[in-house]
Amino acid sequence: MQKDKILLEGMEFYAYHGVNESEKTQGQRFIVDVEMTADLGRASETDDLADTINYSRVFRLVKEIVEGPSRDLIEAVAGEIAKRVVEEFPAEEIKVKVSKPDVPLKGARLRGAAVEIVRRRDALA
Repeated sequence: MQKDKILLEGMEFYAYHGVNESEKTQGQRFIVDVEMTADLGRASETDDLADTINYSRVFRLVKEIVEGPSRDLIEAVAGEIAKRVVEEFPAEEIKVKVSKPDVPLKGARLRGAAVEIVRRRDALA
């Protein structure tokens, strides 16, 4: 099996996810990376969008989820992205990373917090 990949890196959104009340009322930036494994052999030969994963449509789906209803955990956001992408696109495997670059932790100095999940189509069926 080929290990071709489509990557969408550094998608930035403003949303209202988090456990703290301030995260739900004031919101914050979220950065999302998506890596989809699929057979891109046909698309590389035909140069036809119909033979690949339309990453513009994937971006719109990710935007809809991240900017949608508030969730407490970024794990839930990442899980919903993985589930919906595999349901709607021919990705065999997906890796989703959701980052919060402006983490509201009192007294903490860190660049950000993130989760990364990997899901396979056959495991989600």
